[in-house]
Amino acid sequence: MSLIVQKYGGSSVADAEKMKNVARRAIAAMGEGNQVVVVVSAMGDTTDDLIDLAHQISSQPDDREMDVLLSTGEIVSSTLLAMAIKSFGQKAISLSGGQAGIQTDGIYSQAHIRAISPARVKSELAEGNIVVVAGFQGVTESMDVTTLGRGGSDTTAVALAVSLGADMCHIYTDVEGVFTADPRIVPEARKILEIDYEEMVELATYGARVMHPRAVEIGQLYKMPILVACSFNNRPGTVIRGGIPMEMRNKARGIAHDLNVAKVTVLAVPDKPGIAAMVFEPLAAANVSVDTIVQNSSVDGKTTDLTFTVSRNDLAKAMSVVEPISKSIGGKGCVSDAKLGKVSIVGTGMQNTPGYAARMFKALYDSGINIELITTSEIRITCIVNETRVADAVRSLHKAFQLDQA
Repeated sequence: MSLIVQKYGGSSVADAEKMKNVARRAIAAMGEGNQVVVVVSAMGDTTDDLIDLAHQISSQPDDREMDVLLSTGEIVSSTLLAMAIKSFGQKAISLSGGQAGIQTDGIYSQAHIRAISPARVKSELAEGNIVVVAGFQGVTESMDVTTLGRGGSDTTAVALAVSLGADMCHIYTDVEGVFTADPRIVPEARKILEIDYEEMVELATYGARVMHPRAVEIGQLYKMPILVACSFNNRPGTVIRGGIPMEMRNKARGIAHDLNVAKVTVLAVPDKPGIAAMVFEPLAAANVSVDTIVQNSSVDGKTTDLTFTVSRNDLAKAMSVVEPISKSIGGKGCVSDAKLGKVSIVGTGMQNTPGYAARMFKALYDSGINIELITTSEIRITCIVNETRVADAVRSLHKAFQLDQA
């Protein structure tokens, strides 16, 4: 008997009828001879609504209480789905993240899974239940509830699939898979039937929201194949796995974009050893994730401007950290820009093939798009541009790299 883990996003369980549709899909999977574990997100916009409500109560809600509050969205989804499955005559049981054995560290709102003890899940499967697990959450050693960050239900699902020895993890959402670009921006974007873990991690990290990058990283580490498909039809989706045939790895595979970008520049700080550590260690301690970093020396060689990017929602926190540091080390202050976005081309075929960067920069130049910053990895090139030109950049690059062609 095979074991599969299915994950359904918020749009797939947004109302009662959609919840019943998911119940039918889970029952159908069990009818094919599988043991089935279902991981669910909160219904629709529930998480956003709870965040708004918390901020109506307090301008700075307590981190611990926020995690307890936000975890309730997935509890509601899991219990309702278990009810729906039972209403169709199939045994089911809902479990919170803690009941499912998901143990995390104590970083509220961005917790990482330390271990999973799936004994309860296995025993419920042995009893013939479809096990419905609340995603996005776990518990610490002291049994405090934590959440895994936005998109964390993907991480829950893949981690559970690994711990249970599942054959595959199915991620169901409102799109039919991974596309060469966002179809809402590029109507000609193609669905990618198979994609390598490395490429998917880069696409997810730099803006493709169909999968959470941490979930893909777990899949890659434990060689767990992941199917991304639509919950509203039975069309083929995208399989994320290793060992993609060589002919599928010979060019750029996709374009990712992200509008959640802000830039911070620390002006004219002393150009000497230790300055970068003095800036970035406090940011790390404040749990501010830094992306692109650029350092420019001045003409006199004695000072440097230090520029980095963060997510927009971390901008205020980042500025509050670096402004006093700039003053203490003799800098000339800090400036920021929250009206930026990033666009990236991704493909393992870029590793040993020259010309990709030149073609990217030429395409943006031809479209009159100015590049603010550039960052790269072995299989990715990212440009930071004005937020108003991000969509134009995506279309330009998709055409330049002929991603509409199979």
